[in-house]
Amino acid sequence: MSNQLQAFKALITYAVIVPMAIFVGYMLADPLRYSTFGAVGVVLGVMIFPLLLKWHQPLLLFSWNMSVVIPFIKGQPYLWLVMSAATLGIAILERALNRDMRFVQVWSLSLPLIFFVGVILFTAKMTGGIGLRTFGSEVYGGRKYIFLLGAIAAYFALTAWRVPPHRAKLYVGLFFLGALTHFVGDLVQVVPAWLYPLFWFFPPTIAMNPDGGTRLAGTATAAQAVYFFILLRYGIRGVFLQGKPLRIVLLGLFFVISLVGGYRSTLLANILVFFFLFFLEGLHRTRLLPTFVLLGILGATALIPTASKLPYSIQRALAVVPESILPDLDPIARWSAEDSSRWRLEMWEALLPQVPQYLWLGKGYAISQEDWQMMGYDTSFRAMSADEQTLALAGDYHNGPLSIILPFGIWGVLAVGAFFIAGARVLYCNYRYGDPALKQLNTLLLALFLMRITMFLFVVGALDRDLWIFVGLFGFSVSMNNGMARPVPELATEPASVPVEMLPRPSSP
Repeated sequence: MSNQLQAFKALITYAVIVPMAIFVGYMLADPLRYSTFGAVGVVLGVMIFPLLLKWHQPLLLFSWNMSVVIPFIKGQPYLWLVMSAATLGIAILERALNRDMRFVQVWSLSLPLIFFVGVILFTAKMTGGIGLRTFGSEVYGGRKYIFLLGAIAAYFALTAWRVPPHRAKLYVGLFFLGALTHFVGDLVQVVPAWLYPLFWFFPPTIAMNPDGGTRLAGTATAAQAVYFFILLRYGIRGVFLQGKPLRIVLLGLFFVISLVGGYRSTLLANILVFFFLFFLEGLHRTRLLPTFVLLGILGATALIPTASKLPYSIQRALAVVPESILPDLDPIARWSAEDSSRWRLEMWEALLPQVPQYLWLGKGYAISQEDWQMMGYDTSFRAMSADEQTLALAGDYHNGPLSIILPFGIWGVLAVGAFFIAGARVLYCNYRYGDPALKQLNTLLLALFLMRITMFLFVVGALDRDLWIFVGLFGFSVSMNNGMARPVPELATEPASVPVEMLPRPSSP
């Protein structure tokens, strides 16, 4: 009987696998068609679905900062978008089947996001719809809508379940170190041709400037992730006050490597995170404050004669320092950085007059073919060059406040502003009143938020690209701390009872 059962199972297995193998083999005869990618994707999805049911939460956290895209889906969405949709779908299904299942809910965060979804859909409806050029639409710009709606869905996917306390360290590592995959995109110029299909999943990130300088953006992102992880794992105290010189060397090494992307914003971000973390850890009240001030002065002094000998990309990142302090930087690197700042300022100056026009109903992201043809004739773009007109028309303002108010008007400002304020409160409460075992994590998340919001408001930002970063910080904090921590109320102390024997006796009449 047992042999018959095993034979029957084998027959069923072959009856499923053999036709599927024949079908996949037939589709792979023309491997570059989207129908082939779609068929293979469906097969892979069916195969990995049992793994998703069990490991969807850590997979979502690991994919959050990864550079991986899904090539067999039109538009090539990032893996975090696909995993967010899958995790949220599993959460909704489990909630429908299990009444005891509850999302880790913080209404002060959820309500602004729900309101913002309404703002996005209403604005899209009134300004041309959500068009995707990938699917043949005559209206472009839908990708930005997808990023925003996907980021909002990702928040609810992140907060569907609490991170198990006994796996907190593992999940923290997955969340931050998934960014190491960005390094793969910089290998496109050194790997053999037979490995090029690898870059279907890891898009190339290396950048070549017109002046010939090479900027390794993926390597810079990966190094910055390690820099943040070291600060998360040990804190500034653990790096500098525990007699572990290797930690200091590694922190400085990855700080420097993160500059090979040539982005001045990376240098500012690294310094701001260290600055905010220094004060959040209370180190400004210790002897480390004058020590770091002295080290900063000595480091800046040593940098002056050596800056011109550094690689081009690092010199471009250092171009944020005034020329009066670093006069010997590569002139081309400094010119490239200053030219980037110049066209941004000119674009912002030309776009500011549009704010009253789009105050009540934003312009959205829709771009018609007529818009492309008329580009350059509209009065709001006459002060800019052709490149800047393209950026302005596409909504790439490189400015956080403008990226909210121009596409979505005052309603978007209210929704996103309320979300940022509520998120800041959640991060602060978890930092102040959270589990002591998560103290270092909550401290770094707050420092990262302070850095990101400073950069978004005053340096460079884009809502469609940055919202998922803020969502990740807030959602991960909520999931890790099981919501928002509250101060523990102090128990009222009862007055000490006095023994009856010690009470004064009433005097006799």
